[in-house]
Amino acid sequence: MPASRWHLLGAGVLIAILTLLVIVLTRSPETLYPVEINGRFGYINRGGKLVILAQFADAGIFDDGLSPVLIGRTWGYVDKTGKIAITPQFEVADPFSEGLALVGSRGKFGYIDKTGKYILTPRFRGAGRFAESCAPVSTGERWGYTDRNGRFVINPLYEEAGNFAGGLAVIRLGGRYGYINRAGKIVINPQFNSAGEFSDGLGLVGVGGKFGYIDRDGTYAIRPSFERAGEFSQGLARVGFANRYGYIDTRGNMVINPQFDRAGDFYQGLAPVWLGNHQGYINKQGRYVWLPTT
Repeated sequence: MPASRWHLLGAGVLIAILTLLVIVLTRSPETLYPVEINGRFGYINRGGKLVILAQFADAGIFDDGLSPVLIGRTWGYVDKTGKIAITPQFEVADPFSEGLALVGSRGKFGYIDKTGKYILTPRFRGAGRFAESCAPVSTGERWGYTDRNGRFVINPLYEEAGNFAGGLAVIRLGGRYGYINRAGKIVINPQFNSAGEFSDGLGLVGVGGKFGYIDRDGTYAIRPSFERAGEFSQGLARVGFANRYGYIDTRGNMVINPQFDRAGDFYQGLAPVWLGNHQGYINKQGRYVWLPTT
C-alpha cells in the first residue's frame, strides 16, 4: 500500500479515537432520582431502574455528584454509587449549589464544601442556598444576603428573603412579598400574600387564596386561578385544584391533566408524583417511568 494511503488510514483512525474520547469525556454523568420504597429511600435512573438500594430514612437530589441522605437521625452525603462521601453529622442538609451546601446543627446554619469542610461555620438563624454568588441569611430578626466569605452584599433589611434566580429574589416587607434585584433595589413592590422564585421568566405569587404567575415587570402572565401551585421547572409547573395536581406550561395551558394526589417539580426531565402514599415518576409527556405501586 502506498505511504500516502497509510497516512490517510492513520489519520482516520486517530480522528475516530479522538471523537470517541471527546464523547466519553463530555458525556453527562447518569442522573439519579430519589424514590421511596416501603418507607425507605433509594435512587432510580432515568429509565426507572433502581441503582441505589432503598436504605435511607430520607434523601434529597444530586448536585455536583453528591446528594444529602438521612441515616438514623443525622444527615450526610453519598456519591452516585451510594457510598458515603460526607459522614452523617448534620441536623439539616440541603443539596449542593455553586459548590456549597447549606447544613444545620443545633439550630444554626452554615455552609460546607464537597469535602465536608465548613466554608461558613454555623452562625445563621436562617439561611437559603447559594445562587448567583450569594445566599439569603438571617442573624437575627432580619434577612440579608452573604457572599462566600461571610460578608453581607445586601444588608439585612427584610422580614424574609429567598434565593436569587434570574437576577431577582423574593423578599417580604410589611407582611407582603415583592422582589429585589442584585443591587438590593425593590423592582416589584411588596403586594402579594405569598411569592416564589422566578423560573422560566415567571414568578409564582399568591393573592386572595389563589395562585398565579407574574412576569419580570410584575404584570400577570397567568392570572391567579389555582388553589395550589409550584414554581416553574423545565417549562412546566405543578398546579392543583379539587384535590388533584396536574402541570401547566408557561402560557397557562394544562399539558398534564390533574390526576395526582401530590406532585413535585421536574428535575432533569422527570417529576415525582403520588397516588395515595405511593410514589412514581413521570416524564414531561405525563407518561410513567416508575409506577406508583411499590
